[in-house]
Amino acid sequence: MGNLLYIVAVFLILIWGISFFAYNAGNFIHFFLFIALATLIFRIVQESNLFKNKSLK
Repeated sequence: MGNLLYIVAVFLILIWGISFFAYNAGNFIHFFLFIALATLIFRIVQESNLFKNKSLK
């Protein structure tokens, strides 16, 4: 599941980059970048919590 979040984030960043530089998509295209960054941050926090829980056992 964790790798899937990274794949989704990279895919959204690629969509953002292509749309931002190749098309005139307006300000709505920045939504893809926001969602991708939120996904990456969520995954990083999830990984750090996983390591903390393993060290407590």
